[in-house]
Amino acid sequence: MVDEPDSLVLRFLRQIDAKVDRIGERLDDLTGRVASLEEQMSGLRSDIVRLDHRLDRFESRLQRIEKRLDLIEA
Repeated sequence: MVDEPDSLVLRFLRQIDAKVDRIGERLDDLTGRVASLEEQMSGLRSDIVRLDHRLDRFESRLQRIEKRLDLIEA
């Protein structure tokens, strides 16, 4: 059996197919990385909200202490 050379179009199609496969792999990797970033950002948001609530509680406690010590007018 004689090896026939591939047609030029077939060679280009194989190259394109290989490139599309590599692009798909990179896209999968990037999708995972973006999902990880989204999770981290949502965690940061919840941490900020939690800190904001704690600061509010500290502020109200400080105001009560100041009132008890007559440092501010009631």
